[in-house]
Amino acid sequence: MIAIIKYNAGNVQSVQNAVARLGYESIITDDPELLKAADKVIFPGVGEASTAMRYLKERDLDQLIPQLKNPVLGICLGMQLLCVHSEEGNTECLGVFSNQIKRFPATDIVPQMGWNNFSALDSPLFKGVQIEDDVYFVHSYYADVNENTIAQSEYIIPFSAALQKDNFYATQFHPEKSASVGNTILENFLEL
Repeated sequence: MIAIIKYNAGNVQSVQNAVARLGYESIITDDPELLKAADKVIFPGVGEASTAMRYLKERDLDQLIPQLKNPVLGICLGMQLLCVHSEEGNTECLGVFSNQIKRFPATDIVPQMGWNNFSALDSPLFKGVQIEDDVYFVHSYYADVNENTIAQSEYIIPFSAALQKDNFYATQFHPEKSASVGNTILENFLEL
């Protein structure tokens, strides 16, 4: 079973639709027991960091998520919340990754909204994906590049397009909106 975390953030239904297109069944839930029992957990999201963290804390999911042992994929806001801190609302996050989430400097149009490719890839998550392949981003905040970076991209400055630590994977881009390349990445995660 694939569990998609429900936490008052948008885009959950489009992730469920993408998983279904790949032939997998999923549930949208904030039930701790279902999340622990799932084969894979997806932590998607479009929204604002402090509001999302408030929802997680009210349900003790802020304690549960970092302790999950099954493979977890954070997407966009889900990735940012897996980091230690976000400048958005000066929010303490879940701390799985040591990255700080920062706002892009206003030297170009923010948010980055559209297609971008990679400058580096390093993970089984990207089997069959090339650095020149485009994926879809919508974000005003970014994770800096560090030892957990498995894909790098650039918009104004270099940033982490994806992170991995132990059983936690995360993408700043939206695989569910990234056409065939995104389908490949989602399928790679679901087949880990």
